[in-house]
Order: sequence, then C-alpha cells, then structure tokens
Amino acid sequence: MPQKGMRSLCFNPETPLFQGSMSPSSSITSPASGFSESMIEQIIDTAAIIVAKWDGETSSYAKVTSMFYESKREAVHFIRSVNDLRKIMHFVSGQDSGSKNLIRAQSLMQIAMKRLQKEFYQILSMNRAHLDPESVSTRSSRTSTQSSFSDYDYDASPDYEIGAAKESISEVEEVSFMAMSDLKSIADCMISSGYAKECVQIYNMIRKSIINEGIYKLGIEKVSLSKINKMESGVLNLKIKDWLEAMKISMRTLFTGERILCDFVFSSSNSIRESCFSEITKEGAVLLFEFPEVVAKVKKSSPERIFQLLGMYTAISDNWPEIKTIFSFESISASRSQALNSMARLSESVRLLLLDFESMIQKDSSKTIVPGGGIHPLTIYSMNYLTALADYGNILTDIISDWPPPAKSSLPEISFYSLVSNESSAAPISDHISQLILVIVCKLDSKAKYYKDVAVLYLFLANNLQYVISRIHKSNLHSLLSTEWITKHKVKITKIILNL
Repeated sequence: MPQKGMRSLCFNPETPLFQGSMSPSSSITSPASGFSESMIEQIIDTAAIIVAKWDGETSSYAKVTSMFYESKREAVHFIRSVNDLRKIMHFVSGQDSGSKNLIRAQSLMQIAMKRLQKEFYQILSMNRAHLDPESVSTRSSRTSTQSSFSDYDYDASPDYEIGAAKESISEVEEVSFMAMSDLKSIADCMISSGYAKECVQIYNMIRKSIINEGIYKLGIEKVSLSKINKMESGVLNLKIKDWLEAMKISMRTLFTGERILCDFVFSSSNSIRESCFSEITKEGAVLLFEFPEVVAKVKKSSPERIFQLLGMYTAISDNWPEIKTIFSFESISASRSQALNSMARLSESVRLLLLDFESMIQKDSSKTIVPGGGIHPLTIYSMNYLTALADYGNILTDIISDWPPPAKSSLPEISFYSLVSNESSAAPISDHISQLILVIVCKLDSKAKYYKDVAVLYLFLANNLQYVISRIHKSNLHSLLSTEWITKHKVKITKIILNL
C-alpha cells in the first residue's frame, strides 16, 4: 500500500512539528442549509450503536478490551461517529436548545468521551516503551510520518494490517508510529468536542512521570551549594561527569523526543501543545540546566577546576541552538534563562580561576634548581595548563571577549623583557594568554638567579624559553597567539642563545 501525505520531521519554534490535518476524516460535512430531521436521527442512531458497544458501564466486553488495540477499523468508525455527532449537536443547538435529539446526542457524547479518555490512558500506559523519548526521536530522525487515518485504504485491507503498508520502518518504529497516530486521533476528537482539559490531564500525568524518571535515571537531582561544598573532589568529579553525559542524552533524546511527541499529538492546538510541553518538561529542564551554576559557585579554587567548568560551558554552548528551539515557548522561557545564567556564572568563575592561576605562578617561592639548567617543573606545569586551555580556544574567546585587557604589567624589568610584548592586540584572548606567558617568563628569570654559574643561568633561561615557544608552536596556543607572534619571539630566543 503506498504511503501518502508524508510530512518531514523538523522543528520550527513557532509552528507545530507536524502540520496539516491528521485527524480522522468525518463521513459528513455540514451543508449550507443544515440537516434534515431524518438525517439527524440517522446519525444519532448510528453513533448510538457503536458508542453503546464500547460503553464500559454496560458492556463487560468493552470494560476489559481496548478498542484501538482490538480493531483499528472499529476505532476509526467510533471517531468518525463522534465527529458526526459533534456536528449534529452544533447544528441542533442553534435550532432548538431543548430538542430531544440534542439531549440524546449530549448523553451519547459524554459516554463516548469517557471511552476515549480510557483509550487515551491505555495507549499512553501500554506503550511507554514505544513512546519513550529515545524511540520517538530516533524514529523521527530517519522517517517521515503518515498524515492521517483517512490516508489508509481501509477497504483494501479488511483487517487494517497497517504494518504491511510500512515496509520502510522497523516493527518497533511501526508500533511507535501507530501509538502516536492513535493518540493524535483521540486528542483531535476530544479537543474539538470540548474535552481538551480531560485529555490534557491524562497526557501530562503520564508523560511528566516519564520525563522525571528519565532525569532521575540520568543522575540529575536537586543539589544545594552547601552540599556540593562538602563533597569530596572525587565525588564532585563523578557528578560533573554524569551531568555532561546527561546533558548529551537529554538534548539528543529526552527533551527532543518529548517535544516531537507533544507537537504531533496536539498539532491541532498551538496553545495546548505549548502548555503540555511546558508542564511536562519545565522542572526537569531547570534541574538539568541549574547544576553548572551551582558547581561554578563552589569555594574550592584549584586552578585545575577550570577544565571542568569549561567542559560544562561547552556542553551548554554547543547545545544552545537546540535549547532555543526545543524550549522556544514563552511559557518555558525559565529553562532558557537558567541555561544562560549557568553560562554567565561559569564564565565568571573561569575568569577568576585564570586570575588564580596567574597569582599562583607569581607567588611560587620554590627554590628548586634543575641540574644542568634543564626544564623547570613549573615551566612544564604552566605550559601543560596553557596548552590544555588552548583546546577550549573558541569557548575561551567567547568568555574573554568582553573581559577588559590586562593592565600594563607591574612585573620587574628583566634582561629579556621584550620577549613578550605588552602591547594590546586585536583579540582579548591573545592579550590574556600573552599576559600569562609573561608571568611565567618573569618567574623563570627570578628562579634563574639561584644558579651561581652565570653560564648555567643563561642556559637555564634559553632552555626554558625555548620549551615555552616549542609548546606554543605545537599546540592550539599557536592559533591564539598567531604565527607572527611566535616568529617574532623565536628570533629573540635565538639572540639569547647566541649570547651564551
């Protein structure tokens, strides 16, 4: 059976993910002149038969059986009958609000809606595994979706074997698709019949529990600053590692899948799909996005913490386009705001740690003398630190972009002071990296004075300065400081070596 009415799956922040009419087509249309009395009675009688068949209060069969699971054809007939009934009610209420036909139709509608509520709940509950965010998001990334029940040729498939018509998708994806389509047909019918509140309550209750469960399984929980301050470093490191993985999974599947499902099921109402998605995800999203802000406030100030903070900043920054798209609704703007707040706090902490690193180098008072004027441990540590920082070049550029350039150095004059220029460059990141290198060079000069032999003193300087330039050249520091900067100072080092 050919697939018709396919829609591509893609996000648009302002419109539903799935557009177009996807509800079951009704068997009648409202003629301009209205309905005849006999037509009204016939439509009500037809609806009464199928509604009574699936009335759980009067039928033991209906009480224990799922209509949508038992027979898709029967389910489609039920939905169409209810839609016809709704149109009749609308017409008759405008003619005679006390009509016996209207009273009878209203009674049938209440029974029908109660049945659809039960079916909606059963589909959501029984298909948790097939409607989990990962299944929904995975399927949506590879396939399109069929537009409506009316697209199927029911007569050509007596038992409504939809699977035979969808050879392009796997069995699991087929179950997921059919569950989504069933939910949508029920939602469309209930919303158009004035039972949106009942439909939404069921959807929110079940889907919110799934999102909350997903967040919990990812290890995301409310953590206070006082609790984190008391954590051992190893425990906090594991928490951060878990968060980075949770961030990746949440944005790739958890929230993406829920947005896709919500947009699909409630594509007939922008306000409902917004309110549902907001209610279901806002707590979990804020919980996820606030963790980095809390970690950034931790009092522990080891310079190495900067890499954890940069990792979390990168995770949010890389996912920012998706965050803006998935959480595009104004009612869930708190999620976007929390992500931005975390990035701002991480930026502030990164800057403070860069100042701490600079201060640590300046205050280093070790009198270690490396035999033969070799590479000093501080030089190795400092350049390891800077080269690791350079791997976050783009992120650092964003963080430092509006940071005032370092003040003119008050470091002591040294014989090779001009090795690092104190002139401001066009890029703030270059200014700050240059400043840190200058601090290292000045500290090397102070340590060189521990050598009694002048020749070894200069050899120590030449070896360590050459090591600094070599590490710059072989790392991403090269791109941050520019080839011109490196070439210029290579020449100066050569002059120092020639003077030995």
